[in-house]
Amino acid sequence: MITPDRNAIVDTLRTAALIGICVVNLPYMALPASQTLTQAPTGPDQFAAIVTAVFFEAKFFILFSFLFGWGMQIQYCAAERAGADASRRHWRRMIMLAVFGVLHAVLVFSGDILLLYSLVGSLIWHLRRASPKRLLGFALGMIALSLLCLFLISLVIALSPTAPADPTPGLSGGYLDTIRARAAAWPETFVFLILFQGPLAASAFLAGLAAAKLDMLDPQATRWRRRCAIALPALVLIGLPLNIAYALVASGPGLGWGQIADLLGFLSIAVGGPVLTLAYICAIRLLIDLFKLPSILVLAGRNSLSSYVLQGVLAGLVFSGYGLGLFGQFGQAWLVPISIALALTAMVMVGLFARLMGRGPLEILLRRVTYGGRPASPFKACR
Repeated sequence: MITPDRNAIVDTLRTAALIGICVVNLPYMALPASQTLTQAPTGPDQFAAIVTAVFFEAKFFILFSFLFGWGMQIQYCAAERAGADASRRHWRRMIMLAVFGVLHAVLVFSGDILLLYSLVGSLIWHLRRASPKRLLGFALGMIALSLLCLFLISLVIALSPTAPADPTPGLSGGYLDTIRARAAAWPETFVFLILFQGPLAASAFLAGLAAAKLDMLDPQATRWRRRCAIALPALVLIGLPLNIAYALVASGPGLGWGQIADLLGFLSIAVGGPVLTLAYICAIRLLIDLFKLPSILVLAGRNSLSSYVLQGVLAGLVFSGYGLGLFGQFGQAWLVPISIALALTAMVMVGLFARLMGRGPLEILLRRVTYGGRPASPFKACR
């Protein structure tokens, strides 16, 4: 079996996830909250917000979570083969992710997902020996929990009809101002992330863990190519309308059929997000033989932690007062291409670093702590 570092499917999925996450996150680093949490006033900006909600929002963090779950199984197998304590390695990794997450939230971006991943990964670890069927059953249960959490979010929004205050004015100021602004915004943001992303991230973790056990991302597993070819049309036909309904409610004028319809449209992301994400995975699984990523992006994908954090660092240098001071100067329509360019820039920088040093800077530290200075074993299937 191909090692995970040479798996073209995984490398491509990681690269896609990094770009998609930057498209979703950048408006929260480049615009005041009063603009990101309300309907965009102009046609191009509103259209860009709707397109982002349809094709990016609640898709690429799910994809990232899926790959995290997949990697959890790979790391567990590596520890088993090396005769190492798999639990000790895992808990070291989760503690370091939590540390990175807190620092990232305060110093770079209050919408950090690393701490959430650490918490979810700590819970999912106890299910690592479960069968794929049982894991997928738990994943469906997390989607049901997501529906409940989304209903709670919609209830809070309904009970707070006034326009949102802008909690992050300091993002346009100096670096100390941005730290204070992020620290002030983070508790409320983290609660929102737990409700909006937590259950869906847990569902994707579980699905990724099951996928690793079933060899879904193994390029040699031709049965999965056939299954993806059969499933892809149905996934698009189901996922696309659900995501359009969500986008019209979350970022557009609504469905126009009353409050109940809008509520159902908002809740539909709990199903539509995972379904369209699975469609993306299947599409890449089918198309992987037709294109090859530049080696620099492959290296960046393998070092996704450094690439993810660097996106926020570069965004700060571009938009905050301690950088170019462009905070609030661009609407949603401009931020889509800017975010793609910023994501690619971050990945090229990390790829060049990894080419020189072997790994990204945060991966070097994370692996040193996780493995106690010893290298991980090459991938080999285990259950």
